[in-house]
Amino acid sequence: MEQGRPQSLKLVPKKQFGQHFLVQPEAVRAIVAAALDADAPCLLEIGPGPGTLTGPLLEDGRDLWAVDLDPEAIELLRARYGHLPHFHLVLGDAVQAPLEAPGPFSVVGNLPYNAATAILTRFLVQPVPWARMVFMFQLEVVRKLLGRPGEKDYGPLSVLAQLTCRMERLLKLGPGSFRPAPKVDSAVLVFEPRAGAPPLAERRALLGLLHASFAHRRKTLANNWQGRWPAREILASAGLAPDVRAEAVPVAAWPGLFRLTHSSTVNA
Repeated sequence: MEQGRPQSLKLVPKKQFGQHFLVQPEAVRAIVAAALDADAPCLLEIGPGPGTLTGPLLEDGRDLWAVDLDPEAIELLRARYGHLPHFHLVLGDAVQAPLEAPGPFSVVGNLPYNAATAILTRFLVQPVPWARMVFMFQLEVVRKLLGRPGEKDYGPLSVLAQLTCRMERLLKLGPGSFRPAPKVDSAVLVFEPRAGAPPLAERRALLGLLHASFAHRRKTLANNWQGRWPAREILASAGLAPDVRAEAVPVAAWPGLFRLTHSSTVNA
């Protein structure tokens, strides 16, 4: 198993790619174990970098697709593991790179800090089949994902993630677990699909509603919706106060608000 500090230093981290390589062996083992515990026929690694997770994942024997934007990382991984028939490299941006494997995937990654939320959003709103995701984020992003109504971290990402996934925090890691050391703490979340989640075809529009609703946090929903949806009628139908703010609306209420706003747009 190839892991730890010596391996990670073979590839120079690049600031433009948001790279901070994990060098703590215990964390590597925990992340890999969580990813491999999923009942999925394929594995998908986002941002493999120097291959700290890649080697242990390949030992499982399942087909592994690895997507990285850094050509030097791709070259290094091809030299190290390219002879393995179950290893597939994709050079590209994980936000939009095509994935030709049928899936479903167990997805794992120490996500680049500058693209983490965009990558996660892709898996929440686009038809990329997955059975589990094990992702490393800045702790600030984790707080947003787990945010509750009334908290400052509660927002569109909180609602979308909580409606579509069950989430569990696996690890919290300090800056010393990475090279170079970031200026913030990090944490790993395990995501599993939630039964009864909004249909995939509706999620992008739902996210649009959420962004519009939280556009100005101190304004009421009625003010944020002005000129788009009949707020008074919709809020009354949903059993919400006319002066409610988005930050006070429970997660479970948003699918109903989406249906009501969508219906008002269609019937307008």
